[in-house]
Parts: sequence; structure tokens; C-alpha cells
Amino acid sequence: MSDVVMYTSAYCPYCRRAKALFDSKGVAVEEIFVDRNPELRQQMMVACGRNTVPQIWIGETHVGGCDDLLDLDRNNGLDSLLNTTV
Repeated sequence: MSDVVMYTSAYCPYCRRAKALFDSKGVAVEEIFVDRNPELRQQMMVACGRNTVPQIWIGETHVGGCDDLLDLDRNNGLDSLLNTTV
């Protein structure tokens, strides 16, 4: 199991963008597809209080969605978070 977990959808451009950022850093991501699984979407919503994808966790830290991830990277926080958990 990866230390990075992303609830995702196959047709979501924001999900693909977040995954591409992790790929560029060589970070493996456990993707949980919620497209056709309402139970997994409900699990995600209970865990974070949001209903949109992607929803990203690094270790125990809920990062949020794609914009949150990109902001974290832009502010030099992503690499340090990855280094402490991955």
C-alpha cells in the first residue's frame, strides 16, 4: 500500500493532473476509483467532508483536492510532506 492515497475518477482532469504531479516526483499513488461505487464515494465523504474528486491523503494528512495539492507544491510544502511519510 502506498503512503499516498487518492480518491479519483477515470474521467476527471483534475485527478489526472494530480496523478501527473506525483508521477513527475516518482511517487506511487494508491488510486481508489469512486466512479461506479457509491460506497467508496461515501467513505471518502465521511473521511474528509467533501464530495468532489480528487481527494488526496499523504500519510495521515488530508491534503484536499488538486488545487490544494498544487498550492502545497508551489509553496514548497509537498516535498517535505512526502519526505516525512513516503
